Amino acid sequence: MYKKIIDDLKPNLEKTISYLKNELAGLQVGRATPSLIENLEVDCYNQRLPIKQLANIQTPEPRLIVISPWDKTVIKNIEKAINQSRLGLAPVVDEEFIRLKIPPLSEERRREIIKILHEKVEECRVSIRRQREEIWRQIQDLEKEKSISEDDKFKAKDELQKLIDGYNERIEEMKKNKEEAIMKV
Repeated sequence: MYKKIIDDLKPNLEKTISYLKNELAGLQVGRATPSLIENLEVDCYNQRLPIKQLANIQTPEPRLIVISPWDKTVIKNIEKAINQSRLGLAPVVDEEFIRLKIPPLSEERRREIIKILHEKVEECRVSIRRQREEIWRQIQDLEKEKSISEDDKFKAKDELQKLIDGYNERIEEMKKNKEEAIMKV
């Protein structure tokens, strides 16, 4: 019975990992990629939309991103969203498009990005801890209701912790790889 509860947790943990992958893709590593800005939310049409839904994003050069909005009236909104982001990029606005020159990363900027990376990783760890605690409560409730034995409760705890440890290792590996990419000169 507890196995189903633990199995039901896996898709939520995968969503947490997926969220972290998206967040890490948006961290600058000195090279222009659309993923750096595509999920930035822009206030327009009385709602918040990601840039990728408002414009074509291209990287014609390794250090240049060109954003071509389909509706030219949202150029100012996109510029504002980029300026308010923590990316530290200065958009150059033309009539038809926006150019973002990706500067080489200074040591100071690398340290800032590493701090942001650590914040995002910790956010995911907290999410995983919360999910673990919720499942543990459910398992304890099953034992109180006499649906499972005390031995099963502790087996479930071990299985749950093993699963959580595996996801924490994946997060740590992702963090380590991203740190190496950011610090690579």
